[in-house]
Amino acid sequence: MEFRELSDGKWEIIKSLLPPRASVGRPRIDDRLIVNGILYMSVTGCRWMDMPARYGSYKTCWDRFKEWSVVGVWPKILEALIAIGYSTGKLSLDRVAVNSTTVKACKGRSL
Repeated sequence: MEFRELSDGKWEIIKSLLPPRASVGRPRIDDRLIVNGILYMSVTGCRWMDMPARYGSYKTCWDRFKEWSVVGVWPKILEALIAIGYSTGKLSLDRVAVNSTTVKACKGRSL
């Protein structure tokens, strides 16, 4: 599966929505590198520990993903991208299809 890293334009949108760096302590690894690692894992579906080393430690990516999930970073990013999509005309409810089909999944039982 092909994965493209964040462009400069997309990074400009996202970076302002991330929590600020701590003013004391050890400096954290570059946020853009970590976001690209998280996206790589999400897009490819690989295990965290199978992420390419170019994104840094998989443990760091996992920890940052958890931390940002707890403080609500991902919904903020989604809302910002949706708003930009609407304002630029790249997103419209005219292009949405809703499928009401559901499949009940039961753990441990076959259907």
